[in-house]
Amino acid sequence: MAVDPPGCPAPRGPRGSDVMARLTLSALDRASGSPGFWSEPEVHRALLVSGLSVLVCSLARLQNDLG
Repeated sequence: MAVDPPGCPAPRGPRGSDVMARLTLSALDRASGSPGFWSEPEVHRALLVSGLSVLVCSLARLQNDLG
């Protein structure tokens, strides 16, 4: 049985990275209609952090699954 990589949330149902990706896309969809949304530095930081988190956890789980 595979163990989740350190720092990655344990999946409950769908994988944690799936949930994070869906939440990020949902938040972007709701907020993107606001004027000046894309010019906010916080938006860029949040996208980078959440995207990198999903990428790192996905790659760690893939490596863990492959042995």
